[in-house]
Amino acid sequence: MKEQTGNIADLIESGGALLGIEFGSTRIKASLIAPDCTPLAAGSHAWENQQKDGIWTYDMSDVWQGLAACYAALARDVRARYAVDLTRVAAMGLSGMMHGYVALDCDGQLLVPFRTWRNNITGDACAELTRLLDFAVPQRWSIAHLYQSILEEQPHVPHIARLTTLAGYVHQKLTGEHKLGVGEASGMFPIDPHMGDWDASRVAQFDALIAPRKLGWTLRRLLPEVLPAGCEAGRLSAEGARLLDPSGKLQAGIVLCPPEGDAGTGMVATNAVRPRSGNVSAGTSVFAMIVLEKALSRPHEEIDIVVTPDGKPVAMAHSNNGSSDLDAWISLFGQVAGALGAEAQLDQLYEKLLPLAVEGDPDAGGLLCVNYVSGEHVTGFAEGRPLFARNHDSNFNLPNFVRAMYFASLCAMRTGMNILTEEENVVIEEIRGHGGFFKGGDTGQRMMAAALGVPVSVPETAGEGGAWGMAVLAAYLLRSDRAQSLPDFLDERIATRIGAPVLPDPRDVEGFAQFFARHEQGLSVERAAIKALR
Repeated sequence: MKEQTGNIADLIESGGALLGIEFGSTRIKASLIAPDCTPLAAGSHAWENQQKDGIWTYDMSDVWQGLAACYAALARDVRARYAVDLTRVAAMGLSGMMHGYVALDCDGQLLVPFRTWRNNITGDACAELTRLLDFAVPQRWSIAHLYQSILEEQPHVPHIARLTTLAGYVHQKLTGEHKLGVGEASGMFPIDPHMGDWDASRVAQFDALIAPRKLGWTLRRLLPEVLPAGCEAGRLSAEGARLLDPSGKLQAGIVLCPPEGDAGTGMVATNAVRPRSGNVSAGTSVFAMIVLEKALSRPHEEIDIVVTPDGKPVAMAHSNNGSSDLDAWISLFGQVAGALGAEAQLDQLYEKLLPLAVEGDPDAGGLLCVNYVSGEHVTGFAEGRPLFARNHDSNFNLPNFVRAMYFASLCAMRTGMNILTEEENVVIEEIRGHGGFFKGGDTGQRMMAAALGVPVSVPETAGEGGAWGMAVLAAYLLRSDRAQSLPDFLDERIATRIGAPVLPDPRDVEGFAQFFARHEQGLSVERAAIKALR
């Protein structure tokens, strides 16, 4: 073991490791891996969005402070494990929450606060763009935010010089390059999968739509350059190195792969980039992605069409609301424990409480939970009010409560998946999961298998999440065989890391179906709660 640690130390000290960093909804994570994609060290920093003036956002000072804190945690982990300093890596990559709105002026300064994917404030823009482009444009997409700003004649619009995402913004600050990976780009504006670039005809349609407004720019001038996985997307500048590592130890000149979104890193982390493969990323938001064999028969407002990091079309069933309400309840249970004099760490609470869901009644005992912390586009909610309800004769106990929380986090996604399987006849043979939902035993797998009715497998690195997936994309950039495809590379490097699938239990599947029907009826209660609770 000591010899192995010494070899890893030599690898890190010589700059042979790969680095991935992802800006998640609640944590910024860094993952350092070996060329064979084995995790070596990790760092993280907790952060949280805020709603300011009706907009879900993160302050950009938190972006830079959080990035530096995350990297510092990684460097400490490297020092503690291997007794060396982290001064360089072979390649690195950045990922973040997809979609949203980062509008910059000609000096690269923010024109308005960053608008995250969580905002459902672009309904008018989406309705018009969906008709114009014959393409379902979701509310959280960058083009929807841009056009909504145009419709509202917001004063910053004529001054926009560049439009990007959070990952693209950080990448630009670290490298000076206005570029995006094709998967991340597909959450800004439609991509032509045959060309691997912005859909030129739809760009022209949008430009014709806004031309009478004489804004002084065209869409193509604002959008980043699009690159597939495996291409060089810039190098870490001296200024970028200091933003990442204010201590000054990290060297400039590191090559970066194209920045990708959390959807792309999820596909990579689960080795689900070939047609008919699928994965689900479950955390603060929950989304399932199926790589398509053929185009869908028509646009569906509930389904996003994005692409893999190497440009293959993907149908995404996305829900804004995942674990946030469950997290809030777990925190409350921790406060209860503290009031009783039994202090419990947050990790202990999750470890002890979440597995109780397996002991609950198949349908969660007649309980109802709607976990809408924010709006939910799939079911037509512009905002949310988390709520819990029960009948007088419901089986109200802790296992059923936890099970209801689990099930509720999957209902909006199931709505989208029903469209794919029932209306479009999309075949799903197995789902691979990653994200915090799947940490700690097989409870998350069992709940997901119940919700989707298919086997659910989890990679060994499921808890590493998107930061590890981004590091794998950095490794792909340095592949020795330049002709090797991304699917073949993943089969070679990470296929053996996928665990055995958990099969759906028929009782659980039927129980989720009953809960899902109750949840659909309960949405009328949610609508009333939004009106009543202001």
